[in-house]
Amino acid sequence: MTKSAKTIRPRERDTIIQALSAGVVPRVGLAHIQVGRAGEIAAMLRDIDRIADAGAAVRFVIGEYGAGKTFFASIVRLIALERKCVTMHADLSPNRRIHASGGQARALYAEAVNNMATRNKPEGGALQSVIERLVTDAAKEAGEKGMPVESLIDQKLAPITQFVGGYDFATVLKAYWRGSEESNDALKEAAVRWMRGEYSTKTDARKDLGVRTIVDDDNVYDCLKSLACLVRVAGYSGLLVMFDEMANIYKLQNSQARKQNYEQLLDIVNDSLQGTTSGLGFIMCGTPEFLLDTRRGLFSYEALQSRLAENTFAKDGLVDLSGPVIRLQSLTPEDLLVLLGNIRMVFASGDPSKFLVPDEALTAFMEHCDSKIGEAYFRTPRSTVKAFVHMLSVLEQNPGTRWHDLLDRIPIAPDAPDQAAPEENGDGDELTSLRLNS
Repeated sequence: MTKSAKTIRPRERDTIIQALSAGVVPRVGLAHIQVGRAGEIAAMLRDIDRIADAGAAVRFVIGEYGAGKTFFASIVRLIALERKCVTMHADLSPNRRIHASGGQARALYAEAVNNMATRNKPEGGALQSVIERLVTDAAKEAGEKGMPVESLIDQKLAPITQFVGGYDFATVLKAYWRGSEESNDALKEAAVRWMRGEYSTKTDARKDLGVRTIVDDDNVYDCLKSLACLVRVAGYSGLLVMFDEMANIYKLQNSQARKQNYEQLLDIVNDSLQGTTSGLGFIMCGTPEFLLDTRRGLFSYEALQSRLAENTFAKDGLVDLSGPVIRLQSLTPEDLLVLLGNIRMVFASGDPSKFLVPDEALTAFMEHCDSKIGEAYFRTPRSTVKAFVHMLSVLEQNPGTRWHDLLDRIPIAPDAPDQAAPEENGDGDELTSLRLNS
């Protein structure tokens, strides 16, 4: 059970423990607790390599509540950063969607851009540093070639102008360069605000930047394609966009709103599978119902169902990870045992001599979980992990407490999905509360 000692920094240790205690994925230190998923991660590595080779990729990561979708996506995000990609991520919610007409799509874009990350800024807020790299490298290259910086900037931005709305996108980037040249911080800030989707009126954008468009609900996907071009022009490998909590589309009560979101997803899938986008990848995480439900899920939209249908030969233990859908396989009990050991190591800051519990406590804890909720303790391990972290926290803060005495006090319950909040004016679906048991 004991791993070779590797010191874990206090900040990483505390972040991991606090996040796991709350049942969420820590922003740092994932490598200290990652287990399993070797095949799935290898498939995602191939996607990242394809994006870096000017290709495109789209994946729907499907798993039950608490099965580790967000954790898996976060691991992939860190790998993409190491491969010199830029990443963006956001959770869908009632106020953030792929397609909308009331500002929800722009809100999703703004959240994703706010979380833009690079290897040097892995915790987000990297948009301005990406633009700065473009401007700085252009100035240096222009000096080496003995040509005007403006001419080189125009050359670098030319590919962006080929996209829908790309001309204004390039105009805003050039405005940022002018702001740098003239030490005009207000102009630079206006350019960054525009690219973050913070302008709400075209009048203000035209006054500040001389452009006639803004990032709005109807052009979010086009702006993402322009951003992908920007990061490549700035010297990065590509852009990986991650959307979590996709079940929020499935929960929409209005059938027309769901259909419009699925139509937007179809555009993304078609562009990726047909190779009409470059240097851009998507990872979208959702539940089996979000994918398979033929009345409200992705499979309710025939064109998506045909593209996302699984390989009929991949049954009885056979897998095919080449398609757009990755069904997260359950962790095995052995995987969970390793995971609990990793968490114990985190509490000990990487020092086995400071373990709070012996190896036998790990197996005893798993037996306790098995008796409470059956195989769900490793199939959807979030509740199990939370309970184990809570137990170790009590042991750490109450010296002299015996782990045997805590086992029976630990409440373990299987993960349950969040209830869908009813959408205002949610007409368009009859019998929305009906649930059929297959």
